[in-house]
Order: sequence, then C-alpha cells, then structure tokens
Amino acid sequence: MKIKTPLSFLGTRPSRRLAVSTVLAAAALSANISVQAADWSSTNVQYLYGTNYADTFGIDDKDKVVFTFEHANGWKYGDNFFFLDVSNPGDKGTTYYAEFSPRLSFGKISGNSMAFGIVKDVLLSGTWEMGQGLRAYLLGVGLALDLPHFAFADFNLYWRQSERDFIATDTNAGAQITIDWLVPFKVGAMKLAFEGFVDYAFGEDGGNAPKEDNLIAGPRLLVDVGDMWGTPGQLQMGVEYQIWSNKFGIKGVDEDVAQLMVKWTM
Repeated sequence: MKIKTPLSFLGTRPSRRLAVSTVLAAAALSANISVQAADWSSTNVQYLYGTNYADTFGIDDKDKVVFTFEHANGWKYGDNFFFLDVSNPGDKGTTYYAEFSPRLSFGKISGNSMAFGIVKDVLLSGTWEMGQGLRAYLLGVGLALDLPHFAFADFNLYWRQSERDFIATDTNAGAQITIDWLVPFKVGAMKLAFEGFVDYAFGEDGGNAPKEDNLIAGPRLLVDVGDMWGTPGQLQMGVEYQIWSNKFGIKGVDEDVAQLMVKWTM
C-alpha cells in the first residue's frame, strides 16, 4: 500500500502543522548526536518467533518471524531510541514497522536538577511511528524514574496524531501513555533480565473510522546465555509475551502470544 511522505502531512490543518513541526524539530535537535559524541550507546538485533497472532480481517499473519534492529543512546542534552521490525523477511508478505523516539532533558539543558520523589529527570518526548500504511506523530512529557533494582524505568505521556493508518485516513487527535523498564537480577549464578514496554493509546475516537482505545504490552524474561561463555550481556535468550487488546484499534481483536526471543547485543 502506498503512503504519503511525512512532509506531505505539513499541508494539513495549522494545529497539526505546528505539532508535527515541533516533533520534527525536537528530532532534528536530538539527532545532533551524529555531530556530538554520545555519552553511551547500545545496539542489538533480535529474532522473535510466535504463532497464533490475531489475524482478523487478514491484516496480519497468524504465524510470524520478526527480525528487529534496536538502538539507544544518550548524549549531552537527552537520549534517543530507534527500532525497526521486519516481519516474515523473504516472504511475499514481508512488512516493516519502525519508531524513532528522541527526548530532550530539561535538567541537562537548564543545568538545574528536575528530581522530585521517584523522578530523576523531566524530558520533552517525541515519537515518530512509521510503517506500511501508517504514520503517527507523538509529542509530550517524559519522566525518567529512579526505582530500586531498576536499571532504568520511563513514563511518557503523549499527545498523539495518526496521519493515516490502514484502518482510517483520518482520526481525531488522541493520547498515549508509554512505559518501559529493565530489571537485571540473578538466580544463583545465572544472570537474567526482566524488561519490556506498555503502550496505551486512547481518545482517537473521531474522524471517518474511529479507533478503539488499545493496549499493547511486551514483557520479556531473558537469560544471559553469553555470561555462561565468558561474554556477559552479549547473547540473551528467552520469551517475550505480547498482549494486545483491540489490536490496531479494532474492537474485539485481541492478541495473546508467547514469542521465542534471541537477542544479540553488539
């Protein structure tokens, strides 16, 4: 399915142009890490396989292999996260989906601490979702949390505007809550990690095809197999459990899938 380029969206209503321009400006500023050295970075590739995905109306495959490229980094004024999913590569039904999520730290930019309670920083957060038949722009506020035993935990509250998807060419602006986390721990000598994300999108209930509120979660339990071979943190294996209520915003389409996962960190 052909889709409009991101810049074509700027020709729509002024309020959207302003919001999208803000997202793109934040992304451009955050992307300056290509010029300024990153404070830290992490890159990995993943293999996932599952069966019994919800394929109502033929909008997805019942059995699926997904290859994921994932990169995160932190720099002087914020952090960035990017991933690309390629489903069923080599098959005529191959699809892709990607997200780019830059954040700018108010604490780092101002030089003043933004910490309060369990919050260690406040950030301007943006996300650009892109895929076959999909464009969406998100802008909001992020909170970096300081929780015991967590390597990191983030809470982001976004304004959300779908430019288009394969369900509707236009919907009302809505909102989204995104949470992500990583908890490393040990069982005896074995190193494990409990990590994942939760997205809850709501309020896109207007336009020519209203979307239902929907929740997608991907908790993972991974074993550090590389540690057994003297290369800790390099190779992890385990399970990602995908839960999706009202998949793609379609009422009553629910997904509950255990996926085999292999993760190689470069």
